[in-house]
Amino acid sequence: MKAKIAVATVSGRAYYELVKELKRKRLSFSSLKPWDPIPLDVKVVITTKDESQQVSHPQVLLFEQGSNPESVVDEAILIVQGKRSYERVVVGVDPGKTYGIAILGDDKVLETLTSSIFEEAVNLVVDCLKRFPAMIRVVRVGNGPPEYTKRLIRSLNEDLPEEIMIEIVSEAGTSHLISESANRRGLRDAVSAIEIARRNGRVFPRKNV
Repeated sequence: MKAKIAVATVSGRAYYELVKELKRKRLSFSSLKPWDPIPLDVKVVITTKDESQQVSHPQVLLFEQGSNPESVVDEAILIVQGKRSYERVVVGVDPGKTYGIAILGDDKVLETLTSSIFEEAVNLVVDCLKRFPAMIRVVRVGNGPPEYTKRLIRSLNEDLPEEIMIEIVSEAGTSHLISESANRRGLRDAVSAIEIARRNGRVFPRKNV
């Protein structure tokens, strides 16, 4: 598939930060100089404020050097999908020694993350729900080992706004979605989190810990 996002900058630092984030999200992109002709298939161009006047394209996003590139790349993804915001964002979490986290926007996988640190995993979930605008926001937690699941739900219940729904989802069958021969636990956790995000679960009564 041809790249629909272009990075147009001669700033080495800005290019490094943006490309690092695009690769982390496994997004294809084109690398251009600000004055280069923009390919017709490109839907959005990311550049710096100083270089933006040299970019000829109807959809230009500005990256402030020193800022987090996540937000501008997330906005670029929305533009590529032809959206201003998502109708529904679901975060699936596979609890365990390694927490798998998957973010779905209108049923499309936006990002997967893993963490072996409990506090970090909770912060990642909270941050994901802030980053992606949506009318409906849901967190679905797999009913894994009780010592991990109960602690996670308790913390999310305390840290998330009340309008965000929390569901407890059956994990049955999620561990078989990727070959054990891959021997990559982080990948298995991420794939399980995607499947958890796609399943309906039992609604957890908020603030009733």
